[in-house]
Amino acid sequence: MDKIAYKRLKYEYQGRTIYEWEQSLEDVHMYVQPPAGVTAKMIDCKISATRLTLGIKGNPPFLDEEFENTVNASESYWMMEDGTLHIIFTKGSKGVAWRALVRGHTAVDEYTASEVQKSLMLERFQEENPGMDFSGATFNGAVPDPKTFMGGVGYK
Repeated sequence: MDKIAYKRLKYEYQGRTIYEWEQSLEDVHMYVQPPAGVTAKMIDCKISATRLTLGIKGNPPFLDEEFENTVNASESYWMMEDGTLHIIFTKGSKGVAWRALVRGHTAVDEYTASEVQKSLMLERFQEENPGMDFSGATFNGAVPDPKTFMGGVGYK
């Protein structure tokens, strides 16, 4: 199945990009640009169901924040890709659109939230109907809640 492409959202503080993030039906992806010279062995990353602690070993954390929603910590992981720290969080509730990655950080606006929800529904239809092409599909009006629509989203 082809994955639907999502636009990365930025969290900025005092004019500096702290991280970028995007989400799919099952995962939230976070991208952090560490300082030059930082390698994977230097990263200290702890993921619990409700919190992310991220920094460089031997230093205070760069981020020590609660997630906006819960994650499945045992299925979440991180890696370095081309000098960028990429963290993949498996959502605790599949299909739920996150308004922000962590609590207290800027939430997406209503239009972006609606577009993300539409994209997640499109991904869900594609997953539930393999072989059908929903790439040109559009949604009009309100988007239903994925937890209750058509019996809710379940894990296989």
